[in-house]
Amino acid sequence: MNLRDLQYLVAVAEHRHFGRAADACFVSQPTLSTQIKKLEERLGVTLIERGNRRVMLTPVGESIVAQAARVLRDADELVQIAEQHRDPFGGELRLGVIPTVAPYLLPKILPSIRRSFPKLSLQLAEAQTASLLSLLEDGNLDAAVLALPVGQDGCSERKLYSEPFLLAAGKGHPKARRKTVTLDDLNDEQVLLLEDGHCLRDQALDVCKTHKAVENTNFRATSLETLRQMVAADIGITLMPALAATGGDSVSYIPFRDDAPHRDIGLCWRVSSPRRALFDALSECVVGTLN
Repeated sequence: MNLRDLQYLVAVAEHRHFGRAADACFVSQPTLSTQIKKLEERLGVTLIERGNRRVMLTPVGESIVAQAARVLRDADELVQIAEQHRDPFGGELRLGVIPTVAPYLLPKILPSIRRSFPKLSLQLAEAQTASLLSLLEDGNLDAAVLALPVGQDGCSERKLYSEPFLLAAGKGHPKARRKTVTLDDLNDEQVLLLEDGHCLRDQALDVCKTHKAVENTNFRATSLETLRQMVAADIGITLMPALAATGGDSVSYIPFRDDAPHRDIGLCWRVSSPRRALFDALSECVVGTLN
C-alpha cells in the first residue's frame, strides 16, 4: 500500500469515472484500474462497485476513501512541515478565493505579495464558500479568502478588511442622483441578488428582509458582473461590495449613511496547518496593501 494508490482511489471517488480519474492523476486508465484492484486485494475488501454506466463506492469503500483522504492530507502536511523548516515563506501555497472577491481583490494584492514573498508560488482557485471549505478540510487547499465568520470546526480565521455595501442603481433610477441613502430607502425596492450558494446573497438577503426590500425572484445572477448589467438596464437595484463598484458610467453607486451594511473578509486555514507564520505574514501584507 502506498500514497499513490490512495490518490488513485480518492480520484475515482471524486470523479466517479475511471477515465477521468486517470486523467486527473496523469496515468493511463489500465494503470489506475490495476493499482486499485491490487489495493482491494491487499485490504481483502471490494472498494468499488463497477457497472457499465457508473462507478459507485461500496459502503466499506466510502469509509476507506474518507480515511484515505485524511492520510493524504496528513502526508501533505508532513511535506509542508519540512518545507516550512527550509523556508517558512517559500514553497507552494494553494489559495482559494470566493467569486465575489477574487476579480476585485487579487489585482490589488498580488503585486505586493510577489514582492514580499518572492519564493512563494501561489496556486489560485475560485469557488463558492461551501466548495472552498470542503477543499480546505480535505487538504486540497492550504487557505482561503472568505466572508467571515466562517464558523467551521478546525478552521482558524483572521480578518483582512471590512467592505461596505453600496446601493447600486441605474442612471435612470429616482435615487441615482442622491449623494447618500439610508437603509430605509430600500423599502419596497426591487432588489436583484445572486443565485443560491453565494454567501453575498445571504448577506444581502438579510439586509433586504430587515428593511422591507423585495427580492426580484424573476432573476438571480451568477456573478456580480451580471448583476451590474441588469442594474444598468434599470431592471432593479442591488447591494454592491465597494471593491466591485466599477463601471460608473452606467451605474450609480451610492454610500449608506449611519448604520451602513458591510461584510468582513478574512483569511481562513486549518488549525492543524504548520504554516501559521506564513498566514500571519500574508495577512499583514494584504492589510498593509489595502490601507
